[in-house]
Amino acid sequence: MKSLRFKPYILIVAVIALAGCIHNDLPYPRIPQIIRAVSAVGESRSATIDSIAFEVDVYLDEVVDIMNVRFSEYTVTPGAKSTPDLLDGSYDMSSPLYVTLSRFQDYDWKITAHQNIERYFQVAGEVGESLVDPVGRRVIVNMPEGTDLSKLTLIRAKLGPAGITTITPALDPGPLDLSYPLRVAVSCHRRTEYWTIYAQFTESIVSTTNVDAWTQVIWAYGNGPADVQNGFEYKKEGAAEWIKVPQRYVSQTQGAFSCYIPHLDPLTGYVVRAVSGENIANEVRVTTQSTADIPNGDFENWCQIGKIIYPYAEGGPEFWDTGNMGAATLGQNLTVSSTDTPTGSGLSAECSTKFVGLAGIGKLGAGSIFTGKFVKVDGTNGILDFGQPWNLRPTKLRGYYKYRTAPIDYVSTEFSSMKGEPDTCVIYVALTDWTAPYEIRTNPRNRNLFDPNASYVIGYGQMQYSGTMDGWQQFEIPIKYRDTSKEPTYVQITAATSKYGDYFTGGTGAVLWVDQFSFGWDIDD
Repeated sequence: MKSLRFKPYILIVAVIALAGCIHNDLPYPRIPQIIRAVSAVGESRSATIDSIAFEVDVYLDEVVDIMNVRFSEYTVTPGAKSTPDLLDGSYDMSSPLYVTLSRFQDYDWKITAHQNIERYFQVAGEVGESLVDPVGRRVIVNMPEGTDLSKLTLIRAKLGPAGITTITPALDPGPLDLSYPLRVAVSCHRRTEYWTIYAQFTESIVSTTNVDAWTQVIWAYGNGPADVQNGFEYKKEGAAEWIKVPQRYVSQTQGAFSCYIPHLDPLTGYVVRAVSGENIANEVRVTTQSTADIPNGDFENWCQIGKIIYPYAEGGPEFWDTGNMGAATLGQNLTVSSTDTPTGSGLSAECSTKFVGLAGIGKLGAGSIFTGKFVKVDGTNGILDFGQPWNLRPTKLRGYYKYRTAPIDYVSTEFSSMKGEPDTCVIYVALTDWTAPYEIRTNPRNRNLFDPNASYVIGYGQMQYSGTMDGWQQFEIPIKYRDTSKEPTYVQITAATSKYGDYFTGGTGAVLWVDQFSFGWDIDD
């Protein structure tokens, strides 16, 4: 039988044909490219980085030229190419800046600069506070009927950044003629804007501009003459006699004034009005809100499902959660129930900081308990949903705690200098305007943590401690609000045995016990 032989050129053609049939259908890995750190020259506070939405918020001091911003720090995922590179040159941040990080795919980031420039304009005898409108470049002064607008007295004026702004003609304290609109040139950073200053008459000497009713506190706002003592009166709806708000509860800036009215009844109608001398303003009717308990705030309800211990009754409301889902993969529960309580009966929550791993391989785990849900494990990291729906405005968080510190023996790069220092526990409460639970990621590759300075925070309070206590102590954390009119949508409460546990920094052996969490609704005198 004759053997078969292939000529070389036939083999080459066959190989080429076969190669043409091979396709590279393997997709490139989808690894989000992250801005890890960014700092602007002249920033007023640290930037906030949202690695989920791919957004950065930069905060600038008022003297910084927002159209010529330079960056002193800019760190991205290793291997990623940034277009542009923020360390090269300066940037006009008067509108959002878009940056593309490229590696396998492109990821577009939005960087927004925020700059608050304090501006004011004050005239003797004006009603309320002058309207300073930087968009329309105008100032409107409200004066009582019959005032001679050609003989006003300017008390103070500031229409641009401090120390670097010039106004022509100069607006110095003293006589001021606003019988006709006054046009001035406001210059800084080699740019000039033209502003117009008006005066107008107002029929109302005093007005109640806004009233915000909480549970046991009402906040009221009014406008009136700047050179007299202004205040407020209130009464229960249907009552005959008005009650004068004590002057120690009243604050005044120029002709704008406000007050808080404490010690009120929940779910009750009240009437509030501003007063200025003998002049009485319009009445505003409001109803105070209800009170509410923090679900399982006494930490009496616990269950164990598989290897994981949860801070709620099985099948009951899941208001609290812990990081146990992550630690339990290596046989640990860092937050458990304890019979050590301030009253000697019942249960409390015990949070511990431990090294979680096998044969020396693993990570530091910091025990914590928080309102929300541990969603899933991301390698040796966690993904959490922070917050529970909430629309009331408490004034303080109360409870009991006990802490035993330990020297910090595990540190991340960010906190390497803290090694050997006493560990610190933290308890905080935040009221936010989230539209959904806030996603927390502890993975350094795409870390996204809670920021108490972020714009989504309406009210916030915290306490921390770094010693070792002999026994239980009661705590009370006042909650400071940025805006009394905003109604929250979520509440976030967190207690953690290691302040920087999210960065895997803490002291092995530190323990925090917490119990009997509740809200307060009033303001103390």
